[in-house]
Formats: sequence, C-alpha cells, structure tokens
Amino acid sequence: MRLTRYTDYAMRVLLYLGARDGALSSIQDMALAYGISRNHLMKVVSDLARAGYVDAVRGRAGGIRLARPVGEINIGAVVRHTEADFDLVGCGACLIAPACGLSCVLKEAVDQFLAVLDTYSLADVLARKPDFTRLLHPAS
Repeated sequence: MRLTRYTDYAMRVLLYLGARDGALSSIQDMALAYGISRNHLMKVVSDLARAGYVDAVRGRAGGIRLARPVGEINIGAVVRHTEADFDLVGCGACLIAPACGLSCVLKEAVDQFLAVLDTYSLADVLARKPDFTRLLHPAS
C-alpha cells in the first residue's frame, strides 16, 4: 500500500507543528524546511483546519498551530481523513470478483495496516526520533 502525497504533506505539517510545541508557524517556513510547494501546503493546511487538527490565526502576527495536544491526534484517524480510497485493487468490474477470495485478504491487510496506525498518536511519533526538531530548525 502506498499513501498519497497529500497524506505525506498532512503528516509533515502535523509533525512540524507538533515539534513547535504550540508556537505559531507559517506555511512558508514549513515549505522552506521541507523543500515542498507552498501552494500544496496551503491546501493541506486548509483541510486540516476544517477537520479540527490545525488552528489558523489570521493577521500580521498570525500563523498556524495544532488545534489539540499531540497526544490527542491519532495517526490512523489522520490517514483515514486524508486518503480517499483504500482499495488495493479495483475488483468492481472483474469477472471473478464474486468468487475471488483475494479481495477479502486484501481488505484484511488494509484493516490491519490501519489498526497499527490507530495505536499511535502524534506524540508517539515525535517521541520516537528526538532529533526531529533539530533537523527542521537547526538554529534552535
């Protein structure tokens, strides 16, 4: 299974903000830190704000920050929110679909994949690699 770039960017945003410990950050700073498109990040951040993961503060001194504590952001929930489709293969028009046992096996695999992600919070992920903050903010 391969997650989309959209989910990758969403996780990067959450990791970046989680490492900032509540401080406001800009999309521009994140884009520069990761070397990715500011426009793409704007779409992702907007979606994360609508979903309640991120707070956006408007104005000159504004920015974005996590809307909830890192321990309350579940990785499985974020992936479910950002991924549109978990079908590993398109069985809909397949001739053997009604008699094929592979679709059940693949569904079980996806369910297990998500079950593992459900056991982790953003806090768990950040705690696994303490160097993370230093890599994104070398001057800190």
